[in-house]
Amino acid sequence: MAGEIPWTLPPQRRFVFRNACLVDPVDGKVYPRATVSTRGGLIATVERASEAQAGSPPVTIDPSSPEENNDTVEIDLEGKYYLCPGLIDCHVHMNAVPGEKDLYAMKHLDQDVITLRSTRMAAEMLKRGFTSARDCGGTSVALKEAIRDGVVSGPRLFVALNQLTQTGGHGDLRDRFDRTECCGGHIFGSGRLCDGVDECLRVSRDQMRRGADFIKIMGGGGVSSPTDAIDSVQFTPEEIRTMAGVATVNKTYVSCHAYTSESIRNAIENGVRAIEHGNLIDEPTAALMAEKGCFLTPTLVTYKAMASDRFKSYLPAEGVEKNEAVLHAGLGSLKIADAAGITMCFGTDLLGPMCHLQTNEFSIRSKVLSAEKILRAATVNAAKLLMRGKELGRIEPGFAADLLILNHNPLENIKVLDDPEAHVLVVMKEGRVHCSRWSRVAVDVDPPARNIE
Repeated sequence: MAGEIPWTLPPQRRFVFRNACLVDPVDGKVYPRATVSTRGGLIATVERASEAQAGSPPVTIDPSSPEENNDTVEIDLEGKYYLCPGLIDCHVHMNAVPGEKDLYAMKHLDQDVITLRSTRMAAEMLKRGFTSARDCGGTSVALKEAIRDGVVSGPRLFVALNQLTQTGGHGDLRDRFDRTECCGGHIFGSGRLCDGVDECLRVSRDQMRRGADFIKIMGGGGVSSPTDAIDSVQFTPEEIRTMAGVATVNKTYVSCHAYTSESIRNAIENGVRAIEHGNLIDEPTAALMAEKGCFLTPTLVTYKAMASDRFKSYLPAEGVEKNEAVLHAGLGSLKIADAAGITMCFGTDLLGPMCHLQTNEFSIRSKVLSAEKILRAATVNAAKLLMRGKELGRIEPGFAADLLILNHNPLENIKVLDDPEAHVLVVMKEGRVHCSRWSRVAVDVDPPARNIE
């Protein structure tokens, strides 16, 4: 048939999970002997044991509509397996693909090579339990839509497209001897240059035109950029207010890369809603962030990875030195942010060959934060940052059926999420099983092969 889309997945089956240990990141509790059902990719019903004892009717599945799948799968979790919301990573770069020996080689890859490799990254990320991810610069709408439409497997993506940077800022990856060619010359990388209010207005509007879910700006120095100091403050207040204004009229927000208190204040005092990293934040600035209701997404795993013997050669020499400066402040910044009451989200910011270390962020944070707070950062808080607080991050009726089956309680030991091969038995996204390490549950995203007539 003309116009038929051959990769369209069949309608979701309906699932009923009985005798589940239901993990609720909102109140930090586990509800035993719960029953959860899914329908059409959403959570249909949630029945806790206390509700059943009070006389609630047993879960039943209504007759399906013609476009729904009539199959119903019942899974008994025996009162010992845990049903947890799918995880959300709020800081990834799907274009920072593995396969190259260092950052210089990676940043000069052909875009087609990057796109093809990123599909593998997306699939692996989903297998770790991340059903949603926020790309903070570099990924195109094409990958987001390919995942959405079922062309490739991966987490639901929220994308910034390019990272907006001033000349010589963190997103400007040229070294001191590079030149910008005239007449359409190309500057490699995920950054997009804009200087002055007029350019910031035009470029941020163009980001919205191209399908960005939010605007990401570089408000201070960074580790991987060659010409800026970590403590530099980037973009003027007027430039930031201009970009924040564009975000506001498009019903979205600006997120800003910033390490120091000075760069954080320059951002949040001029309309920025979310800060990435924040390693060098001080207590007064943290209090201001909390007062303004700003989000913070720390990404400690990336600094640890880049400082390791295995990956320290990935960065150029100046990057190694800058990485040391933010690495050792990381855990302290978590304590400051937590004490101030900032809403923290889960992020990783891993590059190239380090991407497989994504779940290690759970173990790192566990040194200073409770399991409850860490899980909330990767579910409920993250969903709020994505402006999907009524759709993602919880197991409640009407929410997306993004579910993990675990064999240990993450609220007792958050480190179980750092070993998905051993503890994440099943990954369900939108009511479909994308990954199963458990013989009781089959993967159902691949349609069966058709016999040749």
